[in-house]
Amino acid sequence: MKISIITVCQNRAATIRDTIESVLSQDYPNVEYIVIDGASDDGTQTIIGEYIDRITHYKSEPDGGIYEGLNKGIGLATGDIVGLLHSDDIFYATDTLSRIAKEFERTGAELVYGNGLFVRFSNMKIVVRDWISGAYTHSRIRRGWLPLHTTVFVRRELFDKVGLYNEKYKISSDSDWLVRCLYKNSVTVSYINDYFVRMRMNGVSTSLHLTLYKWIEDMRMYHSHGLNPFLSLFFKVVQKVPQFIYAKVRHKMQNFRQERQN
Repeated sequence: MKISIITVCQNRAATIRDTIESVLSQDYPNVEYIVIDGASDDGTQTIIGEYIDRITHYKSEPDGGIYEGLNKGIGLATGDIVGLLHSDDIFYATDTLSRIAKEFERTGAELVYGNGLFVRFSNMKIVVRDWISGAYTHSRIRRGWLPLHTTVFVRRELFDKVGLYNEKYKISSDSDWLVRCLYKNSVTVSYINDYFVRMRMNGVSTSLHLTLYKWIEDMRMYHSHGLNPFLSLFFKVVQKVPQFIYAKVRHKMQNFRQERQN
C-alpha cells in the first residue's frame, strides 16, 4: 500500500525543513512525497533542493493559493492513500503513517482520521490547543463537528467520488470538502484515537486577524450544503473552547510533574 503525502508551501524557509524531515523520517517504507511550492522567494526553494533526490514530485510555480496547490498535488498522486502535511507542521511520531496504513488494511475504510496538537510556533513542545476529534456520526456534522483536516487520510479514489477542493474558498475549502465527504456522501470512516500531527499556531486558518473572514466563508459553505449556517458555525466555534482549556491544564500538569522530578 503506497501512501502519497502532499506538502503545499510558499515562503516557509523557517519551517519547511522540519516538515520535510518529518516525512522522510517515517518508518513506513512506501511513501510518495509531493511538494508543491507557490514560487517562493525567501530561500524555501533552496532548502527543498537539499532533499530533491528524496522528493518524488516537486513543482514550483505561481498559483492561486493553498487549495490550488493541493489540487495540483492530488493530480500527481499515485498512492493508494493520500494525506497532507502543511509546511508549518510535523507528524507526531515516526510510526504515524505505519499506524494509519494498518488501520486502512484492518477496516477497509475510505477515510481515516485522528487527533492533532496545535503548538507554539517558537516551541513545538508547548501545546496551545488539544484537538481530540472523537468518533464520527452523521448528525454531528449539523452541529458543526468536523475532524481536524490535517489528520484526514483517504483512499485516492475518494476524490473521484467527492471531487477536489473548491478553490473559490480561500480558507474554508477543507471544511467544504469534509462536509461533502461526511455529510453529502456515504463514505466509510474509521477513527484512531491518537495524535497524528503537531501544528504550529501560525497557519492561514489559525491567524486571528483572518478569523472573521473564515467565519463568513464557513457560513457560505454551510448554507450551500443546506445546513443552518448560524447554528453550525456557533457549535463549531464553541467546540473549540475545551481544546484550549484542556491544553492549558495539560501544560500545567506537565510543568508540575517536571518540578516534582527535579
